[in-house]
Amino acid sequence: MNTARCVIFMGVVILVTQQGLPVDSYGDSHLDGVLANITVRQGETVFLRCPQDDEKTLSAWLNRTNLLYTGETKWTTDRRVSLELLSRSEFVIRIDDVGIQEDGQYVCVSQTPRGMRKTVVYVIVQVPPKITFLTEDMALMEGSDVSLMCSASGNPEPTISWKRVSPTAYSLVSEDGYLEIKDISRHRAGTYECSAINDVSTDAKTIELKVNYPPTLMEVKDVGVPVGQQAVLGCEAEAEPAANFEWYKDNERVMSGSYNSEVESQGKLSKLIFFNVSEANYGNYSCVAKNNLGIANASMVLYATKRSVLQG
Repeated sequence: MNTARCVIFMGVVILVTQQGLPVDSYGDSHLDGVLANITVRQGETVFLRCPQDDEKTLSAWLNRTNLLYTGETKWTTDRRVSLELLSRSEFVIRIDDVGIQEDGQYVCVSQTPRGMRKTVVYVIVQVPPKITFLTEDMALMEGSDVSLMCSASGNPEPTISWKRVSPTAYSLVSEDGYLEIKDISRHRAGTYECSAINDVSTDAKTIELKVNYPPTLMEVKDVGVPVGQQAVLGCEAEAEPAANFEWYKDNERVMSGSYNSEVESQGKLSKLIFFNVSEANYGNYSCVAKNNLGIANASMVLYATKRSVLQG
């Protein structure tokens, strides 16, 4: 190592060990300037440029306490760092595929006959937001309290918000990533989305929130038809988990095929269908809806009406 390199290396050591002190504390060193901040996105290439003049004997680039280059000599083992240009007017190094670890202050130090000159530049690495934690899908009882949590990384620090995206969308904003719902009702169930947004981009993930409750039957109607016609008795139940349906005439279970009828149940709706009503079909019927949380029932009447003249 030649004498000039030793001098600049010793100067660098002084800078490092005296970090945090004013520049004037470095004896005959002086601050040449603070370059404009460099903003770069994660994965891109950044060029660090240091102005030079004929007075300099040797220059070095530092990242915090780490030497990157002294002149043409590379000190870092990082393959992404390389020398781009070293001339009388400029000393440029490049860093490829930058990450958040490259965010921070960089210092160019030049040894001159008048002392050590220091130039500072700040690299700001923008990182897209990434959701790092999200509450899992859950099912809970109606009336319970629930807390949803979402956290994300990124630079600048992302803003986090919650909203329900289905069945009815509405926004619920929480600056700290928490969404608390007190005394939750069945109408607040659905798909919830957490979004993390910064100046670079957006990341979003969803969870399913189920609210369990016992069956509630909608209003039922009596049905009147003449003998020989088709009749349909309907029964609709709101429930989570979905309700199972049963039909009864008086106290006797009505199954598909009995009473010349068919039971069709799908989703929230169950139908008792009579294809050719006879006198024996008239009477009182009950629809029973049940799940593991409860049971509900409703009664209706299938009654006879006179055949119209047009029907013959």
